[in-house]
Amino acid sequence: MKKQILAALMISTLVVSCTKSTTKSETTENPDGSVTTTTTTVSQNGVDVIDTAKIAEAKVDEAGNKIDDAAQKAKEKIDATADKAKSDLHKAGQDIKIEANKVGKDAKEAAAKGASKVEDAAKKLKEDLNK
Repeated sequence: MKKQILAALMISTLVVSCTKSTTKSETTENPDGSVTTTTTTVSQNGVDVIDTAKIAEAKVDEAGNKIDDAAQKAKEKIDATADKAKSDLHKAGQDIKIEANKVGKDAKEAAAKGASKVEDAAKKLKEDLNK
C-alpha cells in the first residue's frame, strides 16, 4: 500500500514539475541599419499542457455520435410504426371486402326470396281474380 502511495506521489510530482517551454526569436531591422533580436520564452506547467482543442473535438464527436444514434433509433421506430399501420390498413381493407361480399350475397338472397314471395302473391291474386 505504501509503495502505491509513493508511486502516485512521484508520478504527480513529475507531472506537476514538467514544464513545456517554447522559445521565439524575432529579428527586426532598425531605421539606422542596426539589427535587434528579441527572444521570448513561454513556459507552461505540466497540468496546463493538456490540449483542450483535442478534448473539445472528442466531445463534439461523441455528441455527434449520440445524435446519430438517436436519429437512427427514431427512424427505426417510425419505420416500424409505418409498417404496422400499413399492415393494419391492409387487414382492415380485406375485412371490409369480405363483409361487403357477405352483404352483397345476403342482399341477393333476400331479393330472390322477396321476388319469390311477390310471384307467389301474384299467382294467388290471379287465381282469386279468376274465380
